[in-house]
Formats: sequence, C-alpha cells, structure tokens
Amino acid sequence: MNTFNSKLIIPQSIVYLLDDEPQVIEILGQVVELTGLKPLGFTRANQFFEQISTFEQTSILVLDLNMPEMDGIEVMRRLSSMDSPPALILMSGHDTSVLRAAEKLGHAHNLEIIASLSKPISLDKFQEIIEHNIPKIKKYEQRETARIDNDISSVELQQAIKNNNMVLHYQPQIDIKSGELLGVEALVRWLHPQHGLISPDRFIAMAEQSGIIGKLTHWVIEQAVEQGQQWQKRGLDIPVSVNISAVDITSLTLPEHVANLLECKKLDPTRLTLEVTEGTLMGELVTSLDILTRLRLKGLGLSIDDFGTGYSSLSQLHRVPFTELKIDQSFVSNMTEDEEARAIVRTCIILGHELKLKIVAEGVETAEQFELLKQMNCDIAQGYFISRPVPGEQITNKYQ
Repeated sequence: MNTFNSKLIIPQSIVYLLDDEPQVIEILGQVVELTGLKPLGFTRANQFFEQISTFEQTSILVLDLNMPEMDGIEVMRRLSSMDSPPALILMSGHDTSVLRAAEKLGHAHNLEIIASLSKPISLDKFQEIIEHNIPKIKKYEQRETARIDNDISSVELQQAIKNNNMVLHYQPQIDIKSGELLGVEALVRWLHPQHGLISPDRFIAMAEQSGIIGKLTHWVIEQAVEQGQQWQKRGLDIPVSVNISAVDITSLTLPEHVANLLECKKLDPTRLTLEVTEGTLMGELVTSLDILTRLRLKGLGLSIDDFGTGYSSLSQLHRVPFTELKIDQSFVSNMTEDEEARAIVRTCIILGHELKLKIVAEGVETAEQFELLKQMNCDIAQGYFISRPVPGEQITNKYQ
C-alpha cells in the first residue's frame, strides 16, 4: 500500500485512512483489502487535502481525531465545505464522550458518520463495518457521476406528485420478543424518468423550501391508507406509520383531512401513526399542540421520532399526547461499543414505559444490537437487520 505517493490517479471504491501512525494505516489497510476495496493512507491531513482536491469520486474516510498540525475536528470542518465529502468512520484513543461529541459535530456539519470507534480498534469490527457499508460507497460514486441534485427541480417534483410518479416502500417493525410483525413505516421514493428511484434525502428539503411539502405529505398519507386498506381486504392487520413535517403540524385542516380519508377507506384510525421529530415541535407550539391533540382525539397514534436528538425531549413528552417513542438510531448503532449510548437507550426505554409508551428502536443493524435491546425490554425493532424498506406487495407476500 502506497501511503505517501503524490499526483495519484484515483480509482473508485477507495477507503481513505487518515492517521498519524503509519503502522495503524498499514494494519487497517490490510483489512480494507480483504473486503475487495482499495485503501489509501495519509499520515498528515494537509497531504490528504492536497490529494483529494483533484478528484471527483469520494468514498469512505477513516479519520483519527487526534492528529498533529490539523486534528480531526478541523478536518471535518474543511470537509463540510466540499461538494461531496466522504462518509466518515471516526477513531479516537480518548474517552467515548469525545467521540460522541465529534459525531454530533459531524452531523451538524451535514456529514455522514458511519461509525465511531475507540482505539485500540477491533479489526473484526472494523472489517464488518466496511463490508456493511460497501453499498454506501457505491451510492457516493453514483451521486458524483449522476449529479442528481443539480438535475431535479421543485417543478418536476410537484408534477411527479400530481402524476403519481412517487412510490412508497415499507420497513417492517417487529415485536422484539416474538418476532411478530407489528407495523410498517412508509418511506417515500421518487420514481424519476431519468434518474430512477431517488431517495427522500434528495428532495424532502426541496419540497419544504418550495412550499409543496404539504402536498407530498397528503399524497404519502393517502397512499399509505390505501395500502392499509388493501392489506385489510387480504386479512392482514398491518398498522402504518407516516412521517409528517413541521409545515404539516401547522395546518389546521390536517386532522379533518386524515379523519375523512380513514373514514372513506374504512380503515380504523388506530392503524395509522403519524411520526414527528423533536425539531418539528420547536416552532408554532400552540398550533402544533392543537393539531396533534386533535389527531389523538380522532384515534390516531402519535410517535416522537429521533428521540434524544432535540433540545427539549422531556418537555415535549410531557406536553404532547404521544403513544410511541422512537429511539434515535445514532444511539442504537453505538450501544454495543459505547457504555454511555447504551445507558441512554436503557434510560429511554425505562422512561417510555413509565409514561405508558411503546418503545421503537430504529436503525437496528446487527444481531448483537437486537439481543441487547431484547434484554433491555424494548418493545419494537426496526432496521436493516430485520428488513430493508420494500414495496407493499413484498410485505403482502411475506406476511400473508
């Protein structure tokens, strides 16, 4: 492995290694090679940035936080100003609170953090993370070559909603103890004529900024209720969860619209749960509380999503009549390695149960995470360990 080569021609599917210890780069590079990817190591951040300023494709960067000259925090700051920064695996020999703070900072910079690892690193764990994220490397390559973001517009999106060029995929939520299917989360995709299936992270912000998020939410709810009705006709009782935005919970007509839709489709309101994040509740508090309370009065479930990532989690739980609490995946993904993340998950479960809420752990990706959640008496699991989001007919075929 060439650690110090200059003027390199960069191929695709690279895992960059940035650590001031050459022996660490050498060992991690050997693990990367076992996955079929190409490692490229740097012992200085300045040298790394000299190299990456010349290439168009990005992949994964394994970043040691404690670096001379330019530390990992400075590296993340510089990466955040780039058009297509790599996804990050953070490493540190400091305590887990430093890693956790760096991870939060990375998210604040809109960087993708794949994992945070304490040194000395388990090589088996490192290899598992790389192999699990190979599809994400491909996704980055496709993003750079296609440049979808620059080719789609809010006008196209509005037309796509009008013409039903959107599709819903459903991610199963299962009872941790029995494995029984308890519901699904509806996740929207845009079926674009040129770019194929576009994930929501490409267009949700645009929908919010252009003022068409309300139309999109109504479309998603209508399609989810329609799918729920189809399952009901086939003898399947599958509750559906739908995400709603900050704009939606300032629309005073939302409760009546949803109630009328459920009545028209003859679907029990208890079979539909609306998910709101803590951040969406930070705006028009009186209006939001008005709408959410009326939704509960009409029999719908309410879920607080990404719990623990906002600024007023406990006050929101006290104020809003939630029926469900979803533990944010950032805590779930770190819980097997990080004692503090594990303590947060355990505390969320205990708190939620004391408040008579169902507890959903999202982002469950390993058997180890699943078993730990079972030991903690978590109610429901959702994530790639159980299933990817899939079309409705696949849910029908699997569970009928």
